[in-house]
Amino acid sequence: MKTVSLSGSPRENVGKKDAKKNRAMGLVPCVMYGGSKEQKQFKVEEKVLVKYIWSPNVYHFKIALDGQEYNAIVQDIQWHPVSDHILHVDFLEITDDKPFSTSLPVTAVGSSPGLAKGGKLYKNRRKLKVQGLLKDLPEKIEVDISKLDINDTIKVRDMQTDKLTFLDPQSSVVIAIKSAKAMAAMGADMEPEEEEEEEGEEGEEGAEGEEGAESTEAEGSSEEGGESKEE
Repeated sequence: MKTVSLSGSPRENVGKKDAKKNRAMGLVPCVMYGGSKEQKQFKVEEKVLVKYIWSPNVYHFKIALDGQEYNAIVQDIQWHPVSDHILHVDFLEITDDKPFSTSLPVTAVGSSPGLAKGGKLYKNRRKLKVQGLLKDLPEKIEVDISKLDINDTIKVRDMQTDKLTFLDPQSSVVIAIKSAKAMAAMGADMEPEEEEEEEGEEGEEGAEGEEGAESTEAEGSSEEGGESKEE
């Protein structure tokens, strides 16, 4: 996985007023959980964080906090429904020796005989959910299409490896080579790869209304992002 460093500052107070104050200063309230008994409440600069959140890539963050460094990945994001500003981020702390799950982008590699005959490449899944150790997780899932002719497909069950476990349904189609006739028959059910908009999966999760349970932040749970929805 791509690795980036991120500097965080502890949040002295946790609540609606503090969250508003931080956002007004260009800071995003965050919580990190999973690696220790106590959750860690902190804040990071939105201008630094946003370029990674909007990226189609999936990042492993090295978060510097209170003189220590933590390995983490983004678990959940809350967005402002109008301005698209980040309201809150949940991070999951990870360790080198414990498998964890995340979604990685899919990319096709190789030359397909079907494409040479005029077929079209379709990605039925932009990302695949996998489980594995940090050291075994690639930046992206490469799917070899060099043997695919028109109407051939690659499914999740065709991609199993010793180091990664694919968590999506085994029968799910990942990539297919389709003819122009098949494309017309499918209509909008499948989009050609070149027409896809590469956007972060997280952006889709955050497209929610702002009405939420503010009190969840006081409980220090991973649902702290709910308090941000109320503003």
